[in-house]
Amino acid sequence: EMFKEYPDILTVPQVAQALGIGRKAAYALVKDKKLGHIRVGRTIKVPKFSLEEFIKTARNNIVL
Repeated sequence: EMFKEYPDILTVPQVAQALGIGRKAAYALVKDKKLGHIRVGRTIKVPKFSLEEFIKTARNNIVL
């Protein structure tokens, strides 16, 4: 299982840490609807399965 050290529902900073990207880049993934998320008021939550799906679909779009 990917990201097993992370909780089932992640914050955007946790997503950034898990992907090894900056917070701005992680927020851009949410804003561009590339990463499934839930808004709770002003808070953005990302289900772990959405992060895993993002990785699985991104595997087919690797640019070298």
